[in-house]
Amino acid sequence: MRKLLLFFFPAVLAGFLILSSISCKKTENPIKFPKGTFPDSIIILAGINSAYDDYNLDIHELSATNPIVFSSNRGSSGGQFDLVYGKFSYIFNQESGEFVLNSEIINDPFLTKLINKANTPGNDFGPYRLYSALDGFEYLILSSVRNGNLDFFFTKNLPAFGSSVPEVSDPYPVNLLNSGSNEAYICFDTNQDSAYFSSDAVGNFDIYLHKRPAETLMDAWLSLPFSASLKVTVLNSDGDDKCPFIFRKVMVFASNRPGGFGGYDLYYSKFSNGTWGAPVNFGPDINTSSNEYRPVMGGDEEFTNTFLLFSSDRAGGKGGFDLYFTGIDFVK
Repeated sequence: MRKLLLFFFPAVLAGFLILSSISCKKTENPIKFPKGTFPDSIIILAGINSAYDDYNLDIHELSATNPIVFSSNRGSSGGQFDLVYGKFSYIFNQESGEFVLNSEIINDPFLTKLINKANTPGNDFGPYRLYSALDGFEYLILSSVRNGNLDFFFTKNLPAFGSSVPEVSDPYPVNLLNSGSNEAYICFDTNQDSAYFSSDAVGNFDIYLHKRPAETLMDAWLSLPFSASLKVTVLNSDGDDKCPFIFRKVMVFASNRPGGFGGYDLYYSKFSNGTWGAPVNFGPDINTSSNEYRPVMGGDEEFTNTFLLFSSDRAGGKGGFDLYFTGIDFVK
């Protein structure tokens, strides 16, 4: 009996050690990166770009699927610009830290209806989508060439959730901001109480500001009679300053002012103590001797930094202007 016990105990002990080892391996946490990081390399949106000009994009704040609407002359083989849409998506591996970006042209019934309403017989640029919590409607504001000038127009619809395809209004003119000169590239601050846009009303394109009174419905405000807007002096230069876009307390925009790397460069300005700071060039990691244009920023709470989407006619693309993606880390 003693011999049997001596044999049995080591066997049980060995089994226990093996099970303990297996158990430890199962409970080991494979996650090395609790949050993702958008890479600072420049990534082309290859699934969306064409051999023609693809630029002036916008992303939509309400959607988790990252649809983008942008201007392209692909439909006319390099002639007229119309609005086109697609989407981008990304995957971050928490074990390896690998980041993968995907982009594609999609077929979406609502977005098809929206751009069919917005597109005109002339060139259509600078789409900007927003949701107004004050009235519960979504708006698309864009610039279209009519009577020789770029003017703002807007459409209006109830939010499109899931497979719903709400009705979209015909485009209305933005009487409040259209001056008879060229107006384009509108955006709003986080509170939607300030609209920023570009106009060449007094020569070069400059960035302007127009305040929206609290509790004023968006469509009623845009339809008010024309009223002069204010130049944002600190942001403007002797060159053309275009395409403002605000994310949190940072504005990004494009400018061909002196001192850049060539053509249009991308700049940013931070809002602090009630004013915008002096613009800062993004530098050679983003800007090139070609043109960088219409920057748009976005974020994801599961990532440590933010991302920047922009267009450029740099070498290495599919042709003309192409859309690009990169991570930036100065916005918290």
